[in-house]
Amino acid sequence: MAVLAPAASDSGKGWWRELNGYHWFVLVVCTLGWMFDCLDQQLFNLARKPAVSDLKGLELTHPDVDKYGGMATSILLFGWATGGIIFGVLGDRIGRVKTMICTILSYSVFTGLSGLSFSLWDFLAYRFIAGLGVGGQFAVGVSLVAESLPDRARPHALGMLQAFSAVGNVGAGVISLVLFQMAETGVIGAAWRWMFAVGVFPALLAVVVFARLREPEAWLRAKQEGKTTGSKSGSITELFTDPRWRRNTTIGMILASSGVIGLWAIGVFSNDLTQSVFRKQYQQEYRDQKHGEQDVDFVRLAVAAADQFSEFSKIKPKHILGRDSKDTDAQRLYAALTALCEETAKNRSAGQAGTASITPEAVIAKAVAEGGGGKKAPTSEEQRSEEEKRLAELLAVQPQGELKEHIQRIDAREKSITGRVGRWASGTLMLFNVGAFIGIYLFSMITARIGRRLAFAIAFTAAMITTAMAFLFMESPIDLFWMVPLMGAGQLSVFGGYAIYFPELFPTRLRATGTSFCYNIARFVAVPGPAVMTGMAAGLFGHTAEPMRYAGVTMCSCFLIGMVALLFAPETKGKPLPE
Repeated sequence: MAVLAPAASDSGKGWWRELNGYHWFVLVVCTLGWMFDCLDQQLFNLARKPAVSDLKGLELTHPDVDKYGGMATSILLFGWATGGIIFGVLGDRIGRVKTMICTILSYSVFTGLSGLSFSLWDFLAYRFIAGLGVGGQFAVGVSLVAESLPDRARPHALGMLQAFSAVGNVGAGVISLVLFQMAETGVIGAAWRWMFAVGVFPALLAVVVFARLREPEAWLRAKQEGKTTGSKSGSITELFTDPRWRRNTTIGMILASSGVIGLWAIGVFSNDLTQSVFRKQYQQEYRDQKHGEQDVDFVRLAVAAADQFSEFSKIKPKHILGRDSKDTDAQRLYAALTALCEETAKNRSAGQAGTASITPEAVIAKAVAEGGGGKKAPTSEEQRSEEEKRLAELLAVQPQGELKEHIQRIDAREKSITGRVGRWASGTLMLFNVGAFIGIYLFSMITARIGRRLAFAIAFTAAMITTAMAFLFMESPIDLFWMVPLMGAGQLSVFGGYAIYFPELFPTRLRATGTSFCYNIARFVAVPGPAVMTGMAAGLFGHTAEPMRYAGVTMCSCFLIGMVALLFAPETKGKPLPE
C-alpha cells in the first residue's frame, strides 16, 4: 500500500510511520471484521438462488425462485439496516469492542447455520439474524479505528479499511467459482451450503478481539464524563434535538442515501448489463450459424399450430433470434402469439367467450398494435397497413423443418447461452470490486490533500459519469474489462468517504450511533430503488430495445442529490474528532 500513500507530511514521515504495534492491530482487526462482513454479503448474493431452488425443490429458472430469492434479499436488507441502528447505539453505550464481538458472532454463526437449513423459512430466519450483525459491523469498526489512531493517519487508515471491503467481495467471487466447479465435478455436495459454511470462519476473529482489543481512551473518557454530567451515550434523540448534530445527521443521511441508492438501484444491475452484452455476443454466434432464419421458420410453424401451444410454450419471446441484431419481427410475432394463446387458455378455463382459433391475421394485428422490440406502435393508418403487409409476407413463406426439432434446437441453444453468460457473473463482480478498491483508496489519498467536501464532489461526479458511460456505451465483451472497473471505482469511492467523514461529524458519545444511523437510514431509503429502476425500464423506456440502459442513465441523477448536500456540509479536514 506504500506506493499508494500520499506524500509525507512536513515532518518527512508517512502516515503509516505514526502507527505503533497496537495501532496496526486495531486497524487489521477492524479491517478484517469489515472485510468478512462484505464477504458474507456477497456469498449470500451468489448463493441465494441455488439455495432457494434447492430448499423449495424448484428448477433454478422457475419464477418462484426469483420471488423467494427477492424475499430473502429484502429480509436480509431489513435485518441489515435494523441491526446497523441497534448495534450503533450499543457501540456508544456498552463499548466498541463488546459490540464488535456481538456483530461478528451474529453474522458468522448464523451464516454457518444458513448452510444447514432444512426449509426456506429457517433459512430466512437465519439470514435476518445474520443481517443484524452485517449491518452493525461498519459503525463500530470505523469508530474504533477513528478513536484509536493518530489524527493524521485517520483518513488513510479508514480509507484502507473501506477499500478492503472490495477484497471481501472479490473473495466471495473466487470462493463461488471454486465451490460451484467442485460441485459440478462431484467433489462436494450442494455448493451453496459450503459457501455459507465458509462464512462461519470469521467467528474466530471474535476470539482475537476479546483476547486483546481494548476500548479506546476517548470512549472511556466520554463514558466517565457522562456519569458526571448526565449526558446519555447512544441517544438517537440527541442527534435531532441538538442543532449541531441535527445538521450533521441530516447531511450524513443525504450523502449516504445518494451513494447507497446509486449502488443498489444502479450498480447491482451492472451484472444484468454485462450479461446482456455477452448474451448478444453469443446470440450473434448462433445467427452466423443460420439460427436466425431457423427461428423465423419456428415462428411460422408455431403461428400455424397455435392449438399446440402447450408443446412450445417453454420457448419465450426473448429466446427468438432475428435474421440480424436489429430484426425483431419474428420476436414480436411470437410475443403476440403467446399472449393470444395465454389469453385464450385463460378464457377457456373460465368458460368464457373468446375461444375461437387463433389466426395469423389476429397475431399480426396484435403484433402491430403493441409495437415492442424497440418499435412504437404505428400512429397512422398508412404505417399500420405497411407493417401488417410486411409481417404477412414474412409468415407467408413456406417454413423448413418440424416444430418439435425447432423447439429442441432453441431450448438447447438457450441452455448453452445461459450457462456461458452465467459464468461471467463472478467475473463481473471481481472486476467491479477491483475498481472499487482503487476508487475507495484514491478517495482517502485525495481527501487528505484537498478536504472532504471537494473529494466528495469529485467522487459523486466520477460515479455519475462512469455509470452513465457504462450503461450507454458498453457494447462488447472488451468494454467489460475497462468500463466495469471504472464504474466500480466511481460508485464505491464515495463509500470510502463515508468511513472517513461520518465519524468526524459526531462526538464520542454519539459517534457509532450517528455513523450507523446515517448509513442505515440510507439503506431503508434505498429499498425502493431497484423497483423504481425496473419500473422505469418497463414503463418509461419500455418501447426501447434495451430499456435498462436508459433507466440506469436516468437513475444517475441520484448522485446530484449528494452534490447539492455538499453545499451545506461542514469541512472536517485537519480538525480533531469532536469530543
